[in-house]
Amino acid sequence: MMEAKTIDSEILLYLPLLEDEEKKSLLSVIKSFLNLKKEHSRDFENSLEEYNMELDDALKRIDSGSFITHEDVEKHSAK
Repeated sequence: MMEAKTIDSEILLYLPLLEDEEKKSLLSVIKSFLNLKKEHSRDFENSLEEYNMELDDALKRIDSGSFITHEDVEKHSAK
């Protein structure tokens, strides 16, 4: 696997060889990669927040006695 410094150096070597339109295209690709990373990060944070809220709700239901045991589910499904 190529090290990051090697990749960065190689990109810097090739960059001056590109025409302006090619550089604009490359810049667009780089920006789209960064936007995708930001969206995935935001999605993960939202998912984690939602997961924690669901856990809190479930714990409240358990504390209030509003739940069905595994045995009860098995008995009910056997009928």
